[in-house]
Amino acid sequence: MFVKRLKNCKKELKKLHCDGIGYEILSLKGEIFSFYLYGIKAPAANILKQEALACGGDFALPKDAIVYAKEFYDGILMITKSQAKVLLKKLQIQPFGLKNLALVIKKHFKELEYPFGIMGVINVTPDSFYEYSRQNLQSARKRILEMIEEGVDIIDIGGASTRPGSAWISAEEERSRIKPIVEFIVAENLIKKVKFSIDTYTPEVARLCLENGFCVVNDITGFTNPKMLEAVRGYECECVIMHMQGNPKEMQYNPQYENLFLEIDSFFMRQIEKLYKNGNTHIILDVGIGFGKTLEHNCELIKHLKHFFHFGYPLLVGASRKSMIDKIIPSNVNERLAGTLAIHLEALNNGANIIRCHDTKEHIQALRVWQELH
Repeated sequence: MFVKRLKNCKKELKKLHCDGIGYEILSLKGEIFSFYLYGIKAPAANILKQEALACGGDFALPKDAIVYAKEFYDGILMITKSQAKVLLKKLQIQPFGLKNLALVIKKHFKELEYPFGIMGVINVTPDSFYEYSRQNLQSARKRILEMIEEGVDIIDIGGASTRPGSAWISAEEERSRIKPIVEFIVAENLIKKVKFSIDTYTPEVARLCLENGFCVVNDITGFTNPKMLEAVRGYECECVIMHMQGNPKEMQYNPQYENLFLEIDSFFMRQIEKLYKNGNTHIILDVGIGFGKTLEHNCELIKHLKHFFHFGYPLLVGASRKSMIDKIIPSNVNERLAGTLAIHLEALNNGANIIRCHDTKEHIQALRVWQELH
């Protein structure tokens, strides 16, 4: 059984193959909170249908559900918050797994109140996918000071490219790129001016940065390496769990999912548990736009970011100048600022808290205007 929070209920009702007249009626009811429920036992589905109707909501099911033609059914629950309060209380005393379902749905009504922020990207790499983000030591120093002046909230520094097709580099090479930047930050006492994040999957590099005042570890492998857990143990740092299918070298060959949201949910649950057991409770979630995802996957994740509210953690989105823009409208990486802003503003509308980007000045302006409008 699995619950996915929906953005476009009407579209999903068509895909569910409801009765024609029923579809028209149900469409009018689905503009509040809509949840796609996967794999509900037939008896539970019919009980849920009746209880939802009694509360003023509804639970859309395929038309053969009434005769128990199958053992399990998918359906769409449509309900307001006030109706849900009554419904979830009723489900607490029902059989067939409905009590557990009530607990899961309750988590999806969380409204997160984390602050919004801009995370600026510094790539100390010779092969980052965006040429103008590649920095040598001198230009990286200059760009860090510019970002602080612009007013970024976090500066994310990376010493290893993770663009599609890239290979892992050695810890020694990555450390040699990062260490001079860390020394500059410490010498200039910049830690007191802005939060610094290290974008790394390498324990030695994470440890170096944490020892020198960095307070965010952004791991594209989502702390699946036990040695990364060892590196952050004992630090009150924020840990960014990013989802990626495969590895950078092959992740974009042919990414496929049986259930995109279920698989990402399962990954997040596993890694959150590991970090909690490790003593790290300050967590940020990143769905990993472009990391083992097709254009359709990326768009679905941006549209349904609020689905991940049930975890209760801030959401980070980074689609800066990525190839998904080129797939929508052909453009080289230097021409994707407008597309980047469009994606990131939609991500904010749908629940993102932190935007990771290259063009920090433009994003800070866009965020301030967006906040005023909301």
